[in-house]
Amino acid sequence: MPGMEVWKQFDHDPRIPANTTMRASDRDRAVIETVLADAFAEGRLTRSEYDERVEAAMTSRTLGDLLPLVDDLPVAREPQSSPSSLQEQAVRKWQSDRREAFVGLIGLSALLWTIWAVTMFGEFPWPLFPMGFAFMNLVRVQVNKRDIIEEHVKRIEKKERKELKRREDGL
Repeated sequence: MPGMEVWKQFDHDPRIPANTTMRASDRDRAVIETVLADAFAEGRLTRSEYDERVEAAMTSRTLGDLLPLVDDLPVAREPQSSPSSLQEQAVRKWQSDRREAFVGLIGLSALLWTIWAVTMFGEFPWPLFPMGFAFMNLVRVQVNKRDIIEEHVKRIEKKERKELKRREDGL
């Protein structure tokens, strides 16, 4: 059970310090029991650990009592992107930027040359100028690959930090 889905099942997130003293409901206890059952099925808990934790979950009074029962399990950790995952996301974003620049060049060229051919065929080929700017954008994206990817990685990391802080603050 992915971590994000587990915590959404609670009316009040037990990871938020202000909620730890709230009384736990039967539904809250059942969520923790499901997490423990999944961990046992994956081999993360022995039978005796599972039994002990389930008993503690069923007799818990507050949300704060439930959190330590799953604290050492992967569900309790916030998902973090690995450096290679961040790099892959940034490369995909750069590839998307490059594709957009290429499609922009081709689309703009087709449109402008069609207009030129219909209205001014044989006269000054003015579509070369806007095409030049679109081509320079494509070249810029290709030549600055490393810088663009690094910028995307920083943007993704900043977004993840902001999201993690937002969750910690309970917003």
